[in-house]
Amino acid sequence: MTDAVGSIDTPDARDEVPESKKARKGGKRAKKGPLKRLATFYRQIIAELRKVVWPTRNQLTSYTTVVIFFVVIMIALVTVIDYGLDHAAKYVFG
Repeated sequence: MTDAVGSIDTPDARDEVPESKKARKGGKRAKKGPLKRLATFYRQIIAELRKVVWPTRNQLTSYTTVVIFFVVIMIALVTVIDYGLDHAAKYVFG
């Protein structure tokens, strides 16, 4: 009886790698020097920054106001909780 195609005992033909092909180390990066890779990296950064949709002045003012307002509310909340816990600790521990 023969094994099913793809079983563990008999490998598929496409799983076998010919010994004549040698794997390259590093791929395409091995061909470029470190300065060329650095230049490519910075070119890619600039290309990505060009894709960014920058906010207008009105949007930026609006976002900044919302963030500052939220931070003030959180500071007030933490202050009230800290004040309450301080008085509770003084009450419990004298």
